[in-house]
Amino acid sequence: MAAHEEFFAGIPKIQYVPDAGPGDVMCFKHYNPTEVLMGRTMEDWLRFSVCYWHSFCGTGADPFGFPTLLQRVWNEGTPMEAAKKRLRAAFEFFTKLGVKFYTFHDRDMSPEGATLEESNKNLDEITDLALQLQTQTGVKVLWVTCNLFAHPRYMNGAATNPDCHVLAYAGAQVKKGLDVAKKLGAENFVFWGGREGFHSILNTDVAAELKHMAGFFKMAARYKEKIGLKCQFLIEPKPKEPCRHQYDYDAMSVIGFLKHHGLERDFKLNIEPNHTTLAGHSYEHDIVVASAFGMLGSVDSNTGSPDLGWDTDQFPMDIRNTTLVMKTIVEQGGLQPGGLNFDAKVRRESTDLEDLFIAHIGAMDAFARGLRNAVHIIEDGLITGMERYSSFSHGLGQKVEDGSATLEEMEAFIKENGEPKVTSGKQEKYESIFNHYI
Repeated sequence: MAAHEEFFAGIPKIQYVPDAGPGDVMCFKHYNPTEVLMGRTMEDWLRFSVCYWHSFCGTGADPFGFPTLLQRVWNEGTPMEAAKKRLRAAFEFFTKLGVKFYTFHDRDMSPEGATLEESNKNLDEITDLALQLQTQTGVKVLWVTCNLFAHPRYMNGAATNPDCHVLAYAGAQVKKGLDVAKKLGAENFVFWGGREGFHSILNTDVAAELKHMAGFFKMAARYKEKIGLKCQFLIEPKPKEPCRHQYDYDAMSVIGFLKHHGLERDFKLNIEPNHTTLAGHSYEHDIVVASAFGMLGSVDSNTGSPDLGWDTDQFPMDIRNTTLVMKTIVEQGGLQPGGLNFDAKVRRESTDLEDLFIAHIGAMDAFARGLRNAVHIIEDGLITGMERYSSFSHGLGQKVEDGSATLEEMEAFIKENGEPKVTSGKQEKYESIFNHYI
């Protein structure tokens, strides 16, 4: 880029410096993209992605305060001028940070117009530039999503809106989003139902709304096939906020919904751990559950403050959490075509441009450490707990495993063998071993 186009002047490409000191925060101490673990490079295991909305559209505003991130020169000019500056700033950031993927909503990539046609025209113009920048840099789109929650028309939802006119608008917007996904070579497309839920059951027909949402997803799947779009569809669970209750409550709720409506072959899940803790689960819970069903497609890699009880979208820095996530990802063989998308924002008090780099570097190092820990745990084989299930490898247990056992056989087995012996679960043992790797 020409000097006058440089948005992060004075910040060079971030390097891997394993012997850097604790105060050196503008380099990777653990993330070495070319390092090979279990036959795959670290870069390939982690597939880091920068999210556009928080990092380049965020202002630092919150429900209690005005914007604080005022020194973002890419927001200057007309809406379309700012959109182009923002895109160039983003690609400078991607290349200096060394990530290969980014994610975006349609409405943070380009401004919404007065009509659908104007919105689509704006999106075409900006994504033409995005395609040029992708070609120049090699950075790809991990996933695209449509903002079906911010505009007033969606105050009662999009796919679940009680007004079919609104549902139709959402369908038209998703159609364009899928066209853009194909244009830019997106590897995934995400649906997040921020307002697909309710605030009061008294004015809500839950059965109708769920039926309409399933129909909406089926229309999207048919259009994807029609245009030859080769990407993975993902649904992102969240239990609440902004709605009091959202239908995509957690991983198990979404999996049940997909299987009930015959959509499990068209969709996987994009798990955001901050949403998982909002649902009352542990950080890694929905990652593990989705993976157990073969439905873990991607991860929005952030964290929250469980003591606060709302979605704070912080950068993940806890090595215990990243280790548990990466253990699940490695055990399932990776996330391709998904990845680790930093759906996180710098704190509204972190106003320097370098803070944006420091946050991503710290999070990438945290996941690199988590990956190394996970590989060591798996290779050492000390944490399996599988001996607890040894009785299912033979005799009656094997019949239970393959689904051929009967209740009569259960009764006969107990009459012959009597009361079961209680065996230890060794929880503290495995917690102690796990802590050794952290």
